[in-house]
Amino acid sequence: MVDEDDLKLWKDAGHVARRTLENIKDEIKPGVSWHEVIEKAERYIIRHGGKPAFPATIAVDDVAAHFTTDHKMSPLEGWEEKMVFEKGQLVKLDVGVQIRGRIGDNALTLEVGNGGNHTDQIRASKESRNSAIEQMHPGTPWHKVGAAAEQPVIDAGFNSIRNLCGHKLEVGELHAGVSVPSYRCGQEHMGFQGSVEVNSFYAIEPFNTTGKSGLIENIKPSNSSNIYRVTGDLDIRKALAKKKLKPLGAQLARNLETRYSNLPFAERWAFPILEKPFPEADEESRQSKWNALVKKLINIRYLETYHALKCSDGGLIGQFEHTVHITDGGPEILTIE
Repeated sequence: MVDEDDLKLWKDAGHVARRTLENIKDEIKPGVSWHEVIEKAERYIIRHGGKPAFPATIAVDDVAAHFTTDHKMSPLEGWEEKMVFEKGQLVKLDVGVQIRGRIGDNALTLEVGNGGNHTDQIRASKESRNSAIEQMHPGTPWHKVGAAAEQPVIDAGFNSIRNLCGHKLEVGELHAGVSVPSYRCGQEHMGFQGSVEVNSFYAIEPFNTTGKSGLIENIKPSNSSNIYRVTGDLDIRKALAKKKLKPLGAQLARNLETRYSNLPFAERWAFPILEKPFPEADEESRQSKWNALVKKLINIRYLETYHALKCSDGGLIGQFEHTVHITDGGPEILTIE
């Protein structure tokens, strides 16, 4: 059972997450940079009493998810245009808020300039999310949730993305071990056994595409997202004792864990930690030290990184997302106006 004080924190996180989307979406207009919108979203979260549960992300056209800018504002691998919004682009903005570990996660899709080129896909994306949420009653098997999410997409002439899912949320955990399907996975699918659990929290985020494959793929390299996470799988003291880390590397690793716990963080958030131990280093030297530190921490499985994601056949991607709390009477949407 979720007590009232705990539930209030979840609701507060959801409220700030929703307000962030609603207040930042109008910034997505021709000529504005991706970085500017990302930073405005994160500042809004902090000003309104939360912390980002993960870096704000922007995904344009066939890019699906998991891209945030780095401290140098380097272009996304393979993106040949400037990271500036252009009229007609299909943009996904995904923001998450945490308040004392309770998380609100939500996203929307819009067309830059509102030219009416993507109206049907945007509508289908929102209806897909809403249809899935309508099925989120205690005991509903996951395959029924997936089927409900896919139907509006099929009806509108698009395809559901089959290898991206919603996810269960727990205190301090963005992906808490249960995946929520967004397509007709069927009741025999081993990845979606079980059912909706009462007193649980879920992020419902079906993706769809104008492409035919219904699949997303990784954008290389492995850190193309500029997002990292402390895995929690390695004890720093043991790593020091076994000489897997030097004292300075261990201290920097502790700083990352203290700041971000096990939630995802942006390279541009963490990069400044090198300023104190290396005050005289220039940008090139500091970048080299950062690359070496990250490589070491990934090799010893202290850190993991994320690929940015795109549609495998170049289809345009749509997505909407809400966070819901499952009560005895059904789903309560926490990220709503």
